[in-house]
Amino acid sequence: MLLHIGFRFIVLALVASASALAPVSLRGETAPPPDSSAPLSPEPAQKSAAGAETGKGHIAPASPVAEIITDLSRLPAPVARTRERLLAAARSGDLQQLAGMMTDTLPTFSFTDDKDPVAFWKANYPDSDGVEVLSILTLILESGFVRVDEGTPQEMYVWPYFVRMSLGALTPQQRVELFRMVTGTDYKDMMKLGVYVFYRVGISPDGSWQFFVSGD
Repeated sequence: MLLHIGFRFIVLALVASASALAPVSLRGETAPPPDSSAPLSPEPAQKSAAGAETGKGHIAPASPVAEIITDLSRLPAPVARTRERLLAAARSGDLQQLAGMMTDTLPTFSFTDDKDPVAFWKANYPDSDGVEVLSILTLILESGFVRVDEGTPQEMYVWPYFVRMSLGALTPQQRVELFRMVTGTDYKDMMKLGVYVFYRVGISPDGSWQFFVSGD
């Protein structure tokens, strides 16, 4: 199970301020301090009807709850291809392979002003030289997902499905799935916010990788 002791600090920061957060740390790693600069993004932020900047990976309101999807055959072909490429890069153990997929779409990987994803991951997970983030990515992409903002320019497929659910409404089975990604202590901390704030992945219907980010 992944451990991230620094999670309590991030939850407290979320409650105290609406400013952007650095990614949640795992296994005691220390994330860099928050920065107010605009995140790396392929195009100007666009807000959905719910008011969430879905293209940047920010957390959207949990209501209305999107349908939880586990059937990969329901993914558009471009989305399925991007997901498979991301999984292949993550399973390779090579951070450069994953970063190489960012050259075209420039997905959001941080809510700070960092421009080098490999350096960012290594700085946040020095004990594994950044490789831990690849394990996180595989866990996320092997979970259920949701289709959000359907029929709008911001339509996207997002992993894991917890991003569009109220944590208080999770079934016992869903909590088991969640605990594959977070600890029980982290769960209690997130319950203070009522939303999932760990890593998530967004892919547009055309296969563009939009974000792999944590925090809000």
